[in-house]
Amino acid sequence: MSFFINILYFFIITVLVVVSICFAWRFLSQKFHLPCPSWLGWMVEMDNPFTKTSRASVIIGHLELKPGMKVLDVGCGPGRLTIPIAKKIGPQGIITALDVQQEMLQRVQQKAQAESLKNIQLFQANIEDGKIENNLYDRALLISVLGEIPNMAVAMKKVFDSLKPGGMLLVTEVVFDPHFQSQKTVLRLAKSAGFRVMKIVGNRFAFTMQLNKPID
Repeated sequence: MSFFINILYFFIITVLVVVSICFAWRFLSQKFHLPCPSWLGWMVEMDNPFTKTSRASVIIGHLELKPGMKVLDVGCGPGRLTIPIAKKIGPQGIITALDVQQEMLQRVQQKAQAESLKNIQLFQANIEDGKIENNLYDRALLISVLGEIPNMAVAMKKVFDSLKPGGMLLVTEVVFDPHFQSQKTVLRLAKSAGFRVMKIVGNRFAFTMQLNKPID
């Protein structure tokens, strides 16, 4: 019996430690720029087993991709979405994988070479820097990354400007992420930038928001 009690204690302590780290990370990320470190890239690549909202296949399904499209993946990380999107849009399309960490972009490059993909453009920068061309992209993604950006309002406007009229931005937020942003916050930022809300899928703890750049 004592063996099972010890296992239970170990499990409880482990859960408490993980929760404490998440709360500490969330608190610090509100005061400092703390993107997910590159050494945790292996964890970022995994689909969350507790919610299908952030699964790669589900997110890509919301994008309504077509061959030849141009896509901007903001905060691409190790390329969990970049690689399958590159395959989806085909050799005539292009996906810009943007990240502040060179180590993350190197992982994307390694994967692209392994898959013989030549339609991925690597871009090391902050989205707020304004180096992305305006009216270029058909689709853009902010997948569990909005809260990592120091100036979210500026970032949202830069993404808006980068899209063609009629283009779509997909924002996904999951409460397990230390940088989680609420629907209310995302809506406020999106409307301030000029986006129109097309659809919200999920619930207050895990959701995907489809946003549209108006044609007129």
